[in-house]
Amino acid sequence: MSSNSYLISVGHCRKLGATVEKDGVNFALWCPAAASIDLLLFKDVDDENPDVITLSSQIYRSTYYWHVFVHGLKANQIYAYRVNKATHVYKAASNHVELNKVLLDPYGKRILFPKKYERFQTDDPDYNLKVAARSCVIDMDNYDWGLDANPHHLLSKTVIYEMHVKGFTAHPSSNVKEPLRGTYKGLIEKIPYLVELGITSVELLPIFQYDKFDALPGHYNYWGYCPMGFFTPHEAYSSDKSIMGPINEFRDMVKALHKHGIEVILDVVFNHTSEGNEYGPTYCFKGLDKKAYYIMDDNNHYANYAGCGNTFNANKPVVRNLILDSLIFWKEQMHVDGFRFDLASILARDENGMPIPNAPALLDIDTNRRLADTKIIAEPWDAGGLYQLGSIAGSKWREWNGQFRDSVRSFMRGDSQTIKSFVSKILGSPDIYNEKEVDPQKSINFITCHDGFTLWDLVSYSEKHNEANGENNCDGANDNRSANYGIEGPSSDDNLNQLRLRQCKNMMALTILSMGTPMITMGDEILRTQNGNNNAYCQDNEISYMNWNFNELQEEMLKFSSQLIRYRTYRSTREIKPRQIKMLDSVLRDTKLQWHGIKPFQPDWSDNSHSIGVMVYYGIYSVYSYIFVNSYWEDLEIEIPPFPKSSRRPWYLFLDTSKKNDNCNLASFSSMKKVYAGETYKVKARSLIMLIGAAV
Repeated sequence: MSSNSYLISVGHCRKLGATVEKDGVNFALWCPAAASIDLLLFKDVDDENPDVITLSSQIYRSTYYWHVFVHGLKANQIYAYRVNKATHVYKAASNHVELNKVLLDPYGKRILFPKKYERFQTDDPDYNLKVAARSCVIDMDNYDWGLDANPHHLLSKTVIYEMHVKGFTAHPSSNVKEPLRGTYKGLIEKIPYLVELGITSVELLPIFQYDKFDALPGHYNYWGYCPMGFFTPHEAYSSDKSIMGPINEFRDMVKALHKHGIEVILDVVFNHTSEGNEYGPTYCFKGLDKKAYYIMDDNNHYANYAGCGNTFNANKPVVRNLILDSLIFWKEQMHVDGFRFDLASILARDENGMPIPNAPALLDIDTNRRLADTKIIAEPWDAGGLYQLGSIAGSKWREWNGQFRDSVRSFMRGDSQTIKSFVSKILGSPDIYNEKEVDPQKSINFITCHDGFTLWDLVSYSEKHNEANGENNCDGANDNRSANYGIEGPSSDDNLNQLRLRQCKNMMALTILSMGTPMITMGDEILRTQNGNNNAYCQDNEISYMNWNFNELQEEMLKFSSQLIRYRTYRSTREIKPRQIKMLDSVLRDTKLQWHGIKPFQPDWSDNSHSIGVMVYYGIYSVYSYIFVNSYWEDLEIEIPPFPKSSRRPWYLFLDTSKKNDNCNLASFSSMKKVYAGETYKVKARSLIMLIGAAV
């Protein structure tokens, strides 16, 4: 059917995408190199003979943008675009667009897949109509948020839990009913677990719609770091597959988490798309303006700073606008509280791939007033070698601190020449964040994340075991700073398992207690294993899922983790007045640090040191704490240092990672063991202790 069957008018490009307005729908998109564009209107998702509205007159074009208003259309209309002619006025137009491909709307709020969906289209327009994904007109206003309110936790009170929506409840042991397993609604059922654990924020691995077939043959993409659209929730994570199902079920999840005081942070991928390089599929950006959306060379080859085939051209104005519009959409329409930017350093590259200081894309996000109360977190590196830890443009950015991960792993493994780096990292990394305007929460401290070993695997495997990925164990990181402590993989040796548990407790404690903002990974609190796989991006199975059948060791780790997190958040419950918010350098001066070794005031700073004691005074909370870390492979007898200002006052043993911690009572010290200055205490090999005491 042609455009003659529809009443159309010029429309506008004030808002990109498909916008429901009075008496119809306005369509607008960027495509400067097109001389003629088809708007395809499908009767249903499997329609192979859509109605076609062809736009070729200049009245439907405003410089770079095409637009049309279709009277009588309503929400839920399925549509797509197709470029059928390139302009010869526009420079090398054929290098910008692809003809006869069915194209998604870059601003579409929903992506639908026909039953005959295929990842690759051909040069046959009729065939493409059968197999290509489509967009859908969505009315975002018909949802009742009720009294929903963002928790807005201060970073000093934040504990982040990185998790995969599907992996959290997909395992049958979750006791979530089968239709809801692995869904937004299934996650809602497990909110009590998150509350009991004590976390304040969930950081969801990508939930933008992605193509599960973006993986090697025989595998499915599980992590989702391959977006097809930046405004669309992933349909497979919704138990409701209707047009509005994934959108509303996602919002139900956000609203439920907010009700329990938990923030929602999205892991967002603006560095590349699922279209890959010149050999990859075309479903959207390649067809509309590949030279604008991607970094390309003069030979039409795609730059690959993301390691995934292409690189989004983030500092191109049209792309900068898209990124901001996407973030604002998720904040204002979906009530998301923050964003973690995958390979954020790519947003600092220009259209030639060169790093640029004060990159506009990064500063746009940092300074945008509509994002002012969101958390923004950078992964400050990319796969092309750009490493910007401590130098991401803008003051608001928080950063994943990979050096915290590496330093703590190395020191706790017993490596030499690591003591000074280890100490710096647990103090908020002043060697990295040495400017006065940097606050103590700049560093996002983590030992593990989705990318790499789980915490239990970190202490169970000396080498990666990624054979199941089908890449001959060549994928995944080789520098893991892990150890198996005698046996590779699972063991029935109780002593070995206790040692591994101790190391997991040590690293969990250091993550939670160090200066900075702590992040833990889904399942580390219950010793989840991936059988040594440190790159489980394509393992949509029990390797990646949370198994809720906990053994005794797992129960102990869970109790330890929740007690530790409660201590962290309990210590931060007092309101801090604005004048009390200090920068990292002043905080370090005011905490009154004391350093100790096996003898008080005699720390060992040599390259062969494997232990350190630190006493910290938290003036805001009127609490002293003393932590002694022993990464040595033998027990150490240490002398307890005096309690400040009164050597006769006792310390209270808050934790000893070599023992079961059943005595953490935050209400009083009465149930804790008393320890006095001058006494000796045996700190077991590869363990740490923490003593606390009130200053008044």
